[in-house]
Amino acid sequence: MKLALWILVLLASVWAAHWGADKLATPLEKLRRQWGLSEAAGAAFVALATASPEIGTNTASAMQGLSDIGLGNLLGSNIISVPAIVAVAFIANRTNPQSQNSSSSNSLPRSSSVQNHSPTKSEQSVLQVKPEALKVQAIPYLLIIALAAILTLPQPWRGLQPIDGVVMLVAYFVYLGQAIWRKREKGKHVKWQKKEIIVSVFGVALLAFSAYFIVIATENLVSILGISQLIGGLFITSTLSIAPEVFATWAVARSGQLTAATTSVIADNTVTMTLAMFPLALVSIPIKDMQLFSVNLAFVALLAGIYAGFIRWGKHKNSFEIWEVAALVGVYLIYLGIMLFSVLKVFG
Repeated sequence: MKLALWILVLLASVWAAHWGADKLATPLEKLRRQWGLSEAAGAAFVALATASPEIGTNTASAMQGLSDIGLGNLLGSNIISVPAIVAVAFIANRTNPQSQNSSSSNSLPRSSSVQNHSPTKSEQSVLQVKPEALKVQAIPYLLIIALAAILTLPQPWRGLQPIDGVVMLVAYFVYLGQAIWRKREKGKHVKWQKKEIIVSVFGVALLAFSAYFIVIATENLVSILGISQLIGGLFITSTLSIAPEVFATWAVARSGQLTAATTSVIADNTVTMTLAMFPLALVSIPIKDMQLFSVNLAFVALLAGIYAGFIRWGKHKNSFEIWEVAALVGVYLIYLGIMLFSVLKVFG
């Protein structure tokens, strides 16, 4: 009976998150134009809502002494989210002709040879993002991952201490500041309707509220099924906590904001590695299994590096082809194999 109840709570929470995320697309675009921000910088704002599951989970786990769930959720969500979000944005783009046309016309170089032309089949087959996606989001995220490794891996200060939380908090505000001020243009006049504002605020609140219940329901399911907190944090809680981000990515990509949709995963992961790490660091959590922690942190860095590499050096610059999306998914499958057969030795 309890199992069925929490499954219903989980399904209802996911549906509510979908509805709330769907209300973010138009307000995000209006706010970005009003403040003169790039799409990549706009992704930093939506990340505060979509990263609420990770922040809520880690705060609750820190308060209740469930560090394995919090730490597993932090790392797990940063691993699965990269291939999942890029794949969702790619599919949304391919199935939305309006989005394809927008991405092609907005992202190609301005020259007489490309102006006012219909997008070719080759152009429609890639997920095009704007150049600032690399410098505004991907590179700062890689630097934050490196900072996390420096703070947690060396023997003298291994684990999470309050000072680590403070450092990561400062890193987040540095990241947010550079995202806002890079590529900033003169703001445009935007008309806001009262009903639109109310619905948007309610959507964001519902997104955060439902995300919290996704986490609560998952934690209860883990307890009922007798699964360890570590596995629950790494695979169940982290997987379901990115559900609001998946829904938001689909809605934003379908509205034609491909850069905001595709870079939202990096913005969200940046929030997770900084703000969501803060509550865990405040209670001084030791790293009990260094192999487990190191492998997961390595895959967090690997997926972030591949993401940035495809944007910078791919055949189609500032874009993702279908094989690149498949490669990200493939790396995640390799991660699962290593975790199940080598680290956790589930089938050993």
